[in-house]
Amino acid sequence: MNVVFDFGAVLFTWRPVDLMMECFPQRAATRAEAGHLAHEVFGHAEWQAFDRGTIAMQDVIAQVADRVGVDASTLGALVESIGERLTPMPESVALFKRLVALRAQRVAEGAEPLRLYYLSNMPVPYARDLERMNAFLSEFDGGIFSGDELLIKPEPAIYQRLQTRYALDPAKTVFLDDLLPNIAAAQAEGWHGIHFHTAQQATQELQALGLKEIDL
Repeated sequence: MNVVFDFGAVLFTWRPVDLMMECFPQRAATRAEAGHLAHEVFGHAEWQAFDRGTIAMQDVIAQVADRVGVDASTLGALVESIGERLTPMPESVALFKRLVALRAQRVAEGAEPLRLYYLSNMPVPYARDLERMNAFLSEFDGGIFSGDELLIKPEPAIYQRLQTRYALDPAKTVFLDDLLPNIAAAQAEGWHGIHFHTAQQATQELQALGLKEIDL
């Protein structure tokens, strides 16, 4: 089996509402206001282009600040810091480590292989931050960051790129993501999908798909 992880809000913290409340308290005094502002900052074409790797960080800062009407220097400081704010989620990392151990166990026993990959919408600067700050990422068998490929989820091409690069059998591939459109796109390629809420819930669903050896 191949287990493919999304990163933001699955393996690493991603709390855009909290970021808006911290950095723009006058515009985001309530969680509802912060949610709206987060969508205005991160949910539009400029940020998608940044994810895709087709726009530079300074350009996305300038364009978003102008469109949304926020202070460019404040937004810039936030955007430049996001890579370091993406901290590992302990329970999710523990799940990943259990899968790493199971992979080794299966190799030792000559059992069906288990492989671990990632597929993340991640601008290039943040991707490099994650690699630099998190040594455990070297334990993946491979993966794709959107910014490196000039493709983003939920476009079919990015799933096909991962599948082709690592010769994945779609029927033996399961994708963990926190966003339903991304899960639906994986399922359209013939993959299994787990809509991630918590590490415990994901563990239970992985067990149901055949990875019974991993414990809660």
